[in-house]
Amino acid sequence: MRLMSFAPALALVIGADTLLQACSDSSSAMSTHEELAPHTGASQLSRDQLLDPETCKGCHPQHYREWASSMHAYAAEDPVFAAMNRRGQRETNGELGDFCVRCHAPMAVREGATHDGLNLPELPRKLQGVTCYFCHNSVDVTEPFNNQLVLANDTTMRGAPTDPVPNGAHHSAYSGSHDRNRAESSRLCGGCHDVVTPRGVHLERTFDEYQRSLFGKQGTGFETCSGCHMPALPGPVARGVELQRSRHEHLWPGVDTALTTFPDRAVQQRAVECELSLSALIYEITQDDLGGLTVRLETLAGHDQPSGAALHRRLWLELTAYDEKDQVVFESGTLQADELEQKPPQAADFDPQLALFRAWAYDADGREAQMFWNAAASPEYPRGYASLTLPAQLTPRTAHTLDATYQIPSFARVERIDLRLRMRALGMDVLADLAASGDLEEAVLDEQPTFTLHGAAVEYRPKTRTTQPLWPDDLNCPDSYRCLLDPDGC
Repeated sequence: MRLMSFAPALALVIGADTLLQACSDSSSAMSTHEELAPHTGASQLSRDQLLDPETCKGCHPQHYREWASSMHAYAAEDPVFAAMNRRGQRETNGELGDFCVRCHAPMAVREGATHDGLNLPELPRKLQGVTCYFCHNSVDVTEPFNNQLVLANDTTMRGAPTDPVPNGAHHSAYSGSHDRNRAESSRLCGGCHDVVTPRGVHLERTFDEYQRSLFGKQGTGFETCSGCHMPALPGPVARGVELQRSRHEHLWPGVDTALTTFPDRAVQQRAVECELSLSALIYEITQDDLGGLTVRLETLAGHDQPSGAALHRRLWLELTAYDEKDQVVFESGTLQADELEQKPPQAADFDPQLALFRAWAYDADGREAQMFWNAAASPEYPRGYASLTLPAQLTPRTAHTLDATYQIPSFARVERIDLRLRMRALGMDVLADLAASGDLEEAVLDEQPTFTLHGAAVEYRPKTRTTQPLWPDDLNCPDSYRCLLDPDGC
């Protein structure tokens, strides 16, 4: 089922004439540089109407279409979220409560429509996903984890313009929390992008990683979360507004993608591919005379990589060595679409040299825990987890690399080596586990894409010790996905 329809439906909420008048009913802009500008405009829309993203579409069609193609819009429909939440509620006897749904459908929780997320399919669409109102009505963040955002619960929509234009749709106000040039804007994102489990394990640490990084220490302009994930584009912020100021893209590509039918899936996947392509590099390749090869990797992201649900993400290096006849003489990390990233040691196809970057969670007895609700501190793992991820840069002079080492048989025969850093948002073992418990449809496993981080894809020639990029000619970032989304703008 599609999350949103792009057919004009706003007339069901308010009259079309009223909406067009609201968009165009603007006088000279009010200018202020205060932390929160005075409300401007006479609101014609009620809070209940503003809760619905469909209401926003009339005045902000580009913002809406990007949002409707994003993982924010998909958050409550995501079958993996639903499967994990369903299984977590069952295995904790309901103690998980609103832990998952408070970020995946925050307005449903705040409106009292759900307490555990199990009834989300029955709720109005305006209460599902991370909606326009939830972000743009936020006025504070108590703590940057587990969605402790504070909403005003009024009819004022906050944003980055310091001189909001009066309009007839809603009150408008400037907010530093929505300004990509202010450090506090990243704290708004951190509200849901850091997660501390009910047992106190800091299992998702994107905002914490960012704060400790060089990006977080500078914290302005490009170095904020929205500076990377919400690039500025030319054009008005709303229909009927004559002022030509830049607007922010609302796709937020990271690594997750829709795994079921959803608007503009091709756009979303290409946007993620583009985002990942320049997020990591092969920094250096060295070899010795005994068949040893070391590949040094670095991330250019403002956080570790993989980040977020690093427990479930899989990042690995694919290496294929060829002889002068172009025959494969050695390979590691070359996986088929539905193949497990890491096999058990007793498996016939176990890859002992696999360079895999991820995090692991452990339970109170120090045993590996596949699902986050089982993660707990133990004497062996006092933090409840261990991590082997590409580290974000901490200072201008800090080495932020990680090595993958190989011992290649018959190295003297190797003519060239192809190296590609690959990534999946979710490990096939995680998806298979959810399917085995009956919480996830097996067909979803076939929809999980494998991405190549093209900036870390090179051909290496051992005899000359030279490299050249393996960058696809047709990637064309970011124009390719933006043209898919808006052909008339190309």
